[in-house]
Amino acid sequence: MYEKVIELIEQKNFKELKVLLEDANEADISECFDEISEENVIIVFKCLSKDKAADVFAYLEPDVQEFIINKISDKEMSNIINDLFIDDMADLIEEMPANLVKRILANTSADKRKAVNEILQYPEDSAGSIMNVDYIDLKEEMTIKQALARIRKLGEDKETIYSLYVTDSRRKLVGVITVKDILLNDEETRIGDIMDDNVISVYTHTDKEDVAQMFDKYDFLAMPVVDNENKLIGIVTFDDAMEVLSDEADEDFEKMAAMAPSEDTYLKTPVFTMYKNRIVWLLFLMLSATFTGLIITRYEIAFEAVPILVSFIPMIMDTGGNCGSQASTMVIRGLATDEIELRDILKVWFKEVRVAALCGLTLAVVNGIRIFIMYGAGQFSLIIVLGLTIILTACIAKSLGCILPMLAKKVGLDPAYMASPMITTIVDACSILIYFNIACILMNVA
Repeated sequence: MYEKVIELIEQKNFKELKVLLEDANEADISECFDEISEENVIIVFKCLSKDKAADVFAYLEPDVQEFIINKISDKEMSNIINDLFIDDMADLIEEMPANLVKRILANTSADKRKAVNEILQYPEDSAGSIMNVDYIDLKEEMTIKQALARIRKLGEDKETIYSLYVTDSRRKLVGVITVKDILLNDEETRIGDIMDDNVISVYTHTDKEDVAQMFDKYDFLAMPVVDNENKLIGIVTFDDAMEVLSDEADEDFEKMAAMAPSEDTYLKTPVFTMYKNRIVWLLFLMLSATFTGLIITRYEIAFEAVPILVSFIPMIMDTGGNCGSQASTMVIRGLATDEIELRDILKVWFKEVRVAALCGLTLAVVNGIRIFIMYGAGQFSLIIVLGLTIILTACIAKSLGCILPMLAKKVGLDPAYMASPMITTIVDACSILIYFNIACILMNVA
């Protein structure tokens, strides 16, 4: 689509460009804005119809949204802003600089300003911050006919009408009903007679990541958000939940790679920002690794007595780091998806120790065969030393890999911090201690 858009702009065939954009999906159109020049951004945006422009605008990256707002008139901006859903409007306000926020709010209807302010008052990581207050509520005493009339009257400007919530006179949530239920029942049937009164909801201050995981668990298209009095405040829709999971996954990947999370995409993050996000952890891990160097220095006598010991240090450290990384990755993933709970710590540890014992034994046998082939039968003591070291290192590494992320969650830290770099640094020191202590004992090295 990008090539076609550029071709039509170069030909100045704006009539056909408008037709192309009108028939295209909003998400596909928004991708074009990341590729085209700033001059063409405005040309393409002004070729969009009024309704299409608002839909596309909601998909754009914040920097593109800011550029467009700075280039269009207040009237054009007002048309776009007032067509946005409330949650998209709140996201826009949070991303824009203060001077643009004032201009945006000045061109926003009073009702929309009030709704946006309600969302912005909630903590950034809460369900309230991602909910939409544009929803249709029904009453128990309504008939299907009355409900359909209400949906037709209000539904056009709502983000979703597939799940509808039933409230009482005080706005307390009492039931849920789907459009399918409404369409398949007689017009005179009361909503209260066919609604499901076992409603699963979340509170305004529920962590938004927990909310997103509930969508996966229950296969919902929308989730009602209530306050402490069970009054319906808003709804979280499926698309917002998926965005939360995507953002959390990106954040966890960066933490697991020993980096502070970035606020922007890779290509749009400045070099100095990347430097700041990475250097602190790199310094910490480098200084932590000096303990491993001190341990190696302590065993210089063993090096002199049996020089071949030195050649196996990288293998032992890499094996330990890999074992720990495998365990930590699986446990962090399990914690993120709620498959693993903190109460499962002994069960998880016992499983990982058994896996470690089997892996360690296999690695030890294969390594022993390698040493026998390369150095002959005279290195039997070295085979035993390395075999025991690998088995113990695997057990310790996998134990740390499963326990440390769970302990981190217990004290309120993100388990992702206890991923590969951190585990590897700790296991390196442990594996070297094990290696040289076993070597000193079995090889009679002082």
